[in-house]
Amino acid sequence: MNELPECVNLARQLQDTVAGKRIRGARANASPHGFAWFWGDPALYPAMLEGRAIQDATTHGMYLELLLDDDMRVGYNDGVNLRYHAPGAKRPEKHQLLLDFEDGSALIASVQMYGGLFAFPAGAMVDNKYYRAAYDKPSPLSDAFDAAYFAGILSAASPKLSAKALLATEQRVPGLGNGVLQDILFRARIHPKRKVGALSSAQCDALFGSVKQTLADMTAGGGRDVEKDLFGKPGGYRTLLSNKTAQFPCPVCGAAIVRQAYLGGNVYFCPVCQPLEN
Repeated sequence: MNELPECVNLARQLQDTVAGKRIRGARANASPHGFAWFWGDPALYPAMLEGRAIQDATTHGMYLELLLDDDMRVGYNDGVNLRYHAPGAKRPEKHQLLLDFEDGSALIASVQMYGGLFAFPAGAMVDNKYYRAAYDKPSPLSDAFDAAYFAGILSAASPKLSAKALLATEQRVPGLGNGVLQDILFRARIHPKRKVGALSSAQCDALFGSVKQTLADMTAGGGRDVEKDLFGKPGGYRTLLSNKTAQFPCPVCGAAIVRQAYLGGNVYFCPVCQPLEN
């Protein structure tokens, strides 16, 4: 799943690749998918999008947006795979949203597990709480997301909340999900199940520092190596804990990495470097 670092990189690539192009044709829901969610009726997307030019691309948390003429928007959330196809390049048979440009290139979005694809007038999605949170809350990559702001997140959380639940649910930190969480907690030496109320002052400081630095490193690397960019290439940030590294020993102490299902997804941790109780 694309999270903040991947979305920032995708927005930059979209700015360089499709900004200024005009949409010749649009097809939505050509390959129906039970967990592909659209804003409104996808049958209306061609009329909403065709003939409009892409002005810019931006990201807020896990939401990518294309800004079109006449304040129209095209949005994608974290579960959508987005690929650019040059003129003449072979296109996939299945997709959930295809934008065909006048120069023969295309932008193709597909959903593997689940994902949202949205064509909408600016301001039409303000009733979506996750979308609003992504826009209204400061990005962890910004200066506004400072130690005082993070302290407010901690103080507002229930002491019984786990570290994973704190960071990867309810979008308390826009763009931070279960994927980037693994390295953040590992670098802070905090177990995913450790309760917020059990964190020491030093651990809270370490967690804040890891959120800021880990996301900055992932973004600078063009996203994680377990995800792919607009051209199908993996990101340049080498994950410490992920499905790519789970079979290897801990890079710090050499202990066996543990993989467990927890809160709707797998967590990876080192039982030595990240003890549940200490």
